[in-house]
Amino acid sequence: MKIALVIILIIASLGLIATVLLQSGRSAGLSGAISGAGENIFGKKKGMDELFGKLTAGFAAVFLLSSLVLSLLQ
Repeated sequence: MKIALVIILIIASLGLIATVLLQSGRSAGLSGAISGAGENIFGKKKGMDELFGKLTAGFAAVFLLSSLVLSLLQ
């Protein structure tokens, strides 16, 4: 059980890092590098930012819950 939670925690942390880096900021961030391909798939850049925002919230929730459960099992 602990191994499964650690794996989920690692996946959630990597996903959280990736989605935060791919969001556009004031200077367009890393999402400017993939905006050409991303616009073909997701439409407007604003739509991509909304998708990354939702993914960030999801990964953050999974990270929080898995870390809490893992700390309670210790």
